Amino acid sequence: MSTFHDPLALDEDFFSAPHASYAALRCKGAVHRAVTQDGAPLLLVTGYREVRDAATDPALSLNKRHARSGGRDGSSMPTELDAHLLNTDPPDHTRLRRLVNSTFTPRRTELLRDDIQEITDRLLDQISARRRADIVADFAMPLSMEVICRLLGVPQEKRFDFRAWTNTLLSAAAGAAPQSREAMRHMYRFLGALIDGKREKPGDDLLSALILAHDAEGRLAADELVAMAFLLLFGGYHNTASLIATSVMALLSHPTHMSDFRSGDLTVHATEEALRWNSPAMLAVRRFTTQHVHIGDMPAVTGDRIWLSWAAANRDAERFERPEVFDPHRGNNSHLAFGHGLHYCPGASLARLENSVAVVSLMSWFPEMSLIDHPDRLRWVASPRSRCLRELRVSPGLFQG
Repeated sequence: MSTFHDPLALDEDFFSAPHASYAALRCKGAVHRAVTQDGAPLLLVTGYREVRDAATDPALSLNKRHARSGGRDGSSMPTELDAHLLNTDPPDHTRLRRLVNSTFTPRRTELLRDDIQEITDRLLDQISARRRADIVADFAMPLSMEVICRLLGVPQEKRFDFRAWTNTLLSAAAGAAPQSREAMRHMYRFLGALIDGKREKPGDDLLSALILAHDAEGRLAADELVAMAFLLLFGGYHNTASLIATSVMALLSHPTHMSDFRSGDLTVHATEEALRWNSPAMLAVRRFTTQHVHIGDMPAVTGDRIWLSWAAANRDAERFERPEVFDPHRGNNSHLAFGHGLHYCPGASLARLENSVAVVSLMSWFPEMSLIDHPDRLRWVASPRSRCLRELRVSPGLFQG
């Protein structure tokens, strides 16, 4: 186990091969002393049981006022966009979650199915004219961007800008580089203007519904609306695109499972296993201890910064048999890819729906699709925020129509 005198450096090298890094750490223990790229000290939690317990521990707060040490880290949200579900504790969190749940319902998600299918078919039709394609740039990214923008009512002309700002925030040095701060300012101004416009002229989108939502305790405040819109856009876009690309890569690189998938036996299980095997959200938003506690068997004092690694927990051999293996036949797959407890991802059902429609449609249109690059040679974004392929080049093969 790491000691106070030997903190682990969570730098670009660490996140360039995170699963290997986490595997090496788990041999030493479940909790480790570490520092971020900008020198912020923290405890990194990698064991499944310890991560799951910490996610529901009331002594760990998401409110930054409990922080003892300074410095930003790559898992924090921008300061301008703080007032959302992942930065608050009860009772504020309870109020925010209740208002979000009243509008972002399973029915609203299911109503998007036809839209998701229409967007998917249009993108696949474009791919059918090519001899090769990049699943990330040509399919997963534009699909997830258009779906979440339709859900929230983001104008077509602003979607390219939002994608550029999000990619900047996902850089390895997110939060420190001048480009990242500039992207935050652009995003904050854009979302504020979008909300102002919907106050004057509401639509049938989720953002308009959030503006109108209220209960006995009132409505969402202006800063809460902006932060919530950012959270839904950011998570709904990039994490879902990552899931789609990872699912495609995993199936194409495992022919036996692909055969079962094509027969219709593994649609749901393949999504859940892709979420476990390469969790799109690598880390939970940082937490802070509100009293002296133990995280696993590691002591923490009041104000310590805590990182919970969903990705590491989901490959813990004490919880999952052969955790490094992609196995959609896996039973009891209680992964933590969408979090655990009060802060479970509100967009989980939408991500699952998008992935199912996207991957089933892709494999149906192109039954002879194959990877151009060997899985071991694929390049990933080295970011603490997200586990995402830089590209996934495929040969679509014969188009079945």
